[in-house]
Amino acid sequence: MTKREAIFPAGRHALYEAHGYSAAIRSGDLLFVSGQVGSREDGSPEPDFERQVQRAFDNLAATLRAAGCGFEDILDVTSFHTDPERQFEAVMKVKNQHFPEPPHPAWTAIGVTWLAGFDFEIKVIARIPGRA
Repeated sequence: MTKREAIFPAGRHALYEAHGYSAAIRSGDLLFVSGQVGSREDGSPEPDFERQVQRAFDNLAATLRAAGCGFEDILDVTSFHTDPERQFEAVMKVKNQHFPEPPHPAWTAIGVTWLAGFDFEIKVIARIPGRA
């Protein structure tokens, strides 16, 4: 059985410890990243929606970097939206900055009613380069 290894981005350990989960788990050559939200440095939600989405992607990037990955290593994305129809354009604008060219990862978007004060969350599965 492959051993799980917890991965944490710099400076955010307290958040994960307080809530009892890991930012990501490395298992073999796969990285399973927990949902990332658009929190400010103090942990509160970014009030501007597009900026909240950008911060979620920034937090995702920090977690990927901590495991030696980048956006090009992402295989699968799940995103959660409190108002998908209204938010779609802003999400696509940020998404296209990070995934500008095919092949794009598999992506599932889910409408939800609650994200603990946030309006967008993104979780991914990535393959860690050089680990087989």
